[in-house]
Amino acid sequence: MAKLNISPTKSSLLMLRRQLAFAEEGYDLLEQKRQLLVFELMSRLKRAREAERHTGAALRAAYAALQEATLDNGSAALERAAGDVQLQPRVELIPQHLMGLRLPRVTVQNTPVSAQFGLAATSANADTAMLRFVALLPVLAELAELQNAVLRLARELQKTQRRCNSLSKIFIPTHRETIAYITATLEEREREAFIIFKLVRDRLAQGEAQPCTR
Repeated sequence: MAKLNISPTKSSLLMLRRQLAFAEEGYDLLEQKRQLLVFELMSRLKRAREAERHTGAALRAAYAALQEATLDNGSAALERAAGDVQLQPRVELIPQHLMGLRLPRVTVQNTPVSAQFGLAATSANADTAMLRFVALLPVLAELAELQNAVLRLARELQKTQRRCNSLSKIFIPTHRETIAYITATLEEREREAFIIFKLVRDRLAQGEAQPCTR
């Protein structure tokens, strides 16, 4: 593992130890965030798959009713009748905050549905098709909300995973290697200084022990 190009001094050692402690704490927090993101992503992914199946079944039922209405009245008559339909569903986007992410919650409030088609203009299948398509709106809103959340959570999980990998595979090992190198270098210098001090002390002691001659 490569080490940082930094002078092996005590001040550098203290600085690196502080950086390492901060990085290890950051890694622990990122790992907790990663685990929470995985949990939230898998939970919403499961719900999104269920919503897709529900939406698919509702769409097939709605189009089946529309096909029956088309056979009864013809597409031109249905288009004319649809132009007179007065429906104003209310769609709201409510932001939800999760670990720094904004996940929009989509809600749809349908207005009370009354008779929209004249009895002479269309068949009962037209009303059935309209009611089924109106009932689809909240289902589609839930599916859109879940799919959007899955995409955002997946992107955030990818970013968090990259940061975890950067810390655990590059930053932290490099700092540990550099700290070990500086520690060993400083210890070696202390041993050398101690040996030199001992040699100097011994020589001074020997010089004092020798008698003075004239």
